[in-house]
Amino acid sequence: MEHRQLGNSDMQITVLGLGTWAMGSGAWEFAWGPQDEQASIRTIHHALDAGINWIDTAAIYGLGLSEEVVGRALKGTRDTPYVFTKCSMRWDDQRAIYHSLQRDSVRAECEASLRRLQRDVIDLYQIHWPNPDPDIEEGWAAMAELQREGKVRSIGVSNFNVAQMERATKIAPITSLQPPYSAVNTGVAQAILPWCQAHGIGVIAYSPMQAGLLTGAMTADRIANLPDDDWRKRDRNFQEPRLARNLELASLLGEIGQSHGVSPAAAALAWVLANGAVTGAIVGARAPEQVDGFIAGADFRLSPDEYARVNQYITAHP
Repeated sequence: MEHRQLGNSDMQITVLGLGTWAMGSGAWEFAWGPQDEQASIRTIHHALDAGINWIDTAAIYGLGLSEEVVGRALKGTRDTPYVFTKCSMRWDDQRAIYHSLQRDSVRAECEASLRRLQRDVIDLYQIHWPNPDPDIEEGWAAMAELQREGKVRSIGVSNFNVAQMERATKIAPITSLQPPYSAVNTGVAQAILPWCQAHGIGVIAYSPMQAGLLTGAMTADRIANLPDDDWRKRDRNFQEPRLARNLELASLLGEIGQSHGVSPAAAALAWVLANGAVTGAIVGARAPEQVDGFIAGADFRLSPDEYARVNQYITAHP
């Protein structure tokens, strides 16, 4: 599997990484429905066996549960992958989510994540959301402190725009940005990705298959039967009129993939990785067979004509 250097770090990461949002299970605001912990652990092991060398998680996924699952899965493993996690989204005793970028909050979150992950150092620590915006400088300064102290190896941001990254870089260099990027959601391509490329900032794209919409396995009936605590039931991309457009795009990717003997998911990943600014893509999974469905995307590449064909569809169906 191809490896690429992540921004200003010394990490050579595989072009695909394993995302663990769904491993936070159900019963919280941004859940994906129930999840079996042992299936999550088997999925992590299967992804590592397939050659993936980094895992992305966050404290907020399952209100700490996802990090705990990652920690248990990696305990005693022979080849430990890079582990990336995030801060700034917290929860209270009633499980209500709130945002904080205050220095003491960032530091407390880091210590809690280290305990849940059962690690001495976090390979990449990221601000999950630039919220509250006025506190970006305080939060980023705290991140730089943690890096100097050796608690984290590299520091990055997620969901930041160019102006917010420019503010952060006045305090300390940014290793990477984690933005949403897929053939469904191309918003960062115009300004944000070129800026990152010009400034040597790595990009690890999340939701490259748009939360399952581009896997070829999603249908209107399946969406209608998602668990009530699956956040996708509330997302506009899973509702009409966007849904029909997105499923048609998935069919196009499936047609392209089929001509090469790969899945629609692999074609969707190839489209994301074709952007020169992208270092790697985070692919969520919660069953080993899901890893098998997308892993070919690490090596499959679209031809210029195929890439143009997908882009023509996107332009014609904004």
